[in-house]
Amino acid sequence: MDQSGRYADLSLNEDELIANGKHILVAYTMEPADGHGYLETAAHFAAESSTGTNVEVSTTDDFTKGVDALVYEIDEANGIMKIAYPNELFDRNIIDGRAMIVSFLTLAIGNNQGMGDVKNAQMQDFYIPPKMLQLFDGPSKSINDLWALLGRDYNNGGYIAGTIIKPKLGLRPEPFAEAAYQFWLGGDFIKNDEPQGNQVFAPLKKTIPLVADAMKRAQDETGEAKIFSANITADDHYEMCARADFILETFGEDAPRVAFLVDGYVGGPGMVTTARRQYPDQYLHYHRAGHGAVTSPSSKRGYTAFVLAKIARLMGASGIHVGTMGYGKMEGSNDDKIIAYMIERDECQGPFYYQKWHGMKPTTPIISGGMNALRLPGFFENLGHGNVINTSGGGSYGHIDSPAAGAISLKQSYQCYLEGADPIEFAKEHKEFARAFESFPHDADALYPGWREKLGIHK
Repeated sequence: MDQSGRYADLSLNEDELIANGKHILVAYTMEPADGHGYLETAAHFAAESSTGTNVEVSTTDDFTKGVDALVYEIDEANGIMKIAYPNELFDRNIIDGRAMIVSFLTLAIGNNQGMGDVKNAQMQDFYIPPKMLQLFDGPSKSINDLWALLGRDYNNGGYIAGTIIKPKLGLRPEPFAEAAYQFWLGGDFIKNDEPQGNQVFAPLKKTIPLVADAMKRAQDETGEAKIFSANITADDHYEMCARADFILETFGEDAPRVAFLVDGYVGGPGMVTTARRQYPDQYLHYHRAGHGAVTSPSSKRGYTAFVLAKIARLMGASGIHVGTMGYGKMEGSNDDKIIAYMIERDECQGPFYYQKWHGMKPTTPIISGGMNALRLPGFFENLGHGNVINTSGGGSYGHIDSPAAGAISLKQSYQCYLEGADPIEFAKEHKEFARAFESFPHDADALYPGWREKLGIHK
């Protein structure tokens, strides 16, 4: 059944839709299945996303038609369709009237993905009008709060050198805590890796007290504050809160320097929102483990990594992993910096829409996956700044001297970038950074040919 007469209106003007602020706008790439027209399929997509069915039903009235999702633009040659969703379509909380990401995803990315006339469709961008934006929680804490906890300038505290305890599984409580202590002697921020929780060989109630003690000893020895991002991911929100409460109680006076990590993609919006609302005083660290099943550049369905990050800011993630933009081991390219810009700035041009955040706190780009001191100068140069959290696992624990030396090499890498120095020349005056060349010779060969001769290393 061709529903384009009801669910498409190509006379609508995007600028006017944005100015009126009555719709959430969504841009998709979409390819119809063989034998189906583009506008016809797009209209069916909009119908399934809102008020439509596959047949005319007697219960539809004029009000229902007034909240139809409408296809307002198509570019068949490039496989682009845009749909306007009336604000009224989306579910609201009964306790406080606020909006839900689950409702947005249920409509805009729900059953329409599996329809027989849609060969593939992927959300590329979306626009939230001010009236809807104010109904989402947004972050309660930002990188500014971490800078303050670290004793730095609240507005421009710079690079936060972090790591992931390695190996990510297999350490018992004592070596786990020792690994944390060794890094904290030089670095700022440690996160649990996404699978670390309450394994039988490392029970949380034994591991966390040892980590809290390691933080206290490292702070005493260095005279510097440290931060620990603790994984509270769980299927059940009671379990998640039980973990969170135990962690805060155990860290005691150091509890403000505890972030909470949640596996937000596999756990879903409910997990993120529970952490955001139950623990607004903690930095909320969104780990996106599993997202590549949908957001991989090879995928033609679901939504992109850009969309995932934008959603995370709406939900209230203080920080989210954004990939390494082609400089680490993960998929991506240097133009992925648009992801970081969208979540950290108050307004930004996305792939299709210019989004203003109207003062919503920023979400920190968290960089991890194969990064080390040698790769960071190029990364910072591409991004244009270093106000990020970088969790270098191998880049710290793989340093030839120690995890602390690895952490110091990361900080020196940021200093090298700030000074605009040549990395080889900079290495001659900075031991830990210089030793990173010997620690990661494959990267050194690729990035800095001739480094051995220039640094006087003959082996």
